[in-house]
Amino acid sequence: MGKTEFVSTPLFGSAIITDLPSNFADVSKLRQVPDNQEVYIDKDGFTSIIFEICERVGPSGNTAEIDGGALSTHLEELVGDDVDTVRVWNTTDTVFSELPDGIPAYSLVATQTPRTDPKAAASSAPDFTAIILTLVRLEKESTDFLITINVPHIKGEYDEEDVDMQMGKQGQLIGDAVEYASRIWATLQIKDWNLFKEV
Repeated sequence: MGKTEFVSTPLFGSAIITDLPSNFADVSKLRQVPDNQEVYIDKDGFTSIIFEICERVGPSGNTAEIDGGALSTHLEELVGDDVDTVRVWNTTDTVFSELPDGIPAYSLVATQTPRTDPKAAASSAPDFTAIILTLVRLEKESTDFLITINVPHIKGEYDEEDVDMQMGKQGQLIGDAVEYASRIWATLQIKDWNLFKEV
């Protein structure tokens, strides 16, 4: 732990800057990524970090209920039909050190366990995928800014005994992802607010 090297990374044409792990690659160099997304993937593993500019969901204002509802909506959109296979383990208010005061942000840690397909016994589907979802609510910009870290746990690629979410044991892969998220919360800066008008 703590050996991760981070590098300051421009996103969305430098409108946003944040620290990302140095071993993550920009997926848009490999394949098409939608304009409202930036996707980075671990060159040595399976974890991905996705930044996404979305239209704000839910009513105006900021209450725990409104923002909690928005967080749930985004999580459901993320996992689609698999929502019944998702468990949310915790949700917390999140502070972005470099963003203006008063911008509400929230994070959750969830796990999504694929439905087992009896026909696909030798499938390469992960045992489960951990999701660290951070939502930044930019109400003036009518924007929800999402940061999703997906952490697939593939049999043989992680130590199953290290992971027991019920017991609060996250294991190394999730521990690393939490470290990435914390670093993003501490370093993300919005340099050009016009970004949110253009998308």
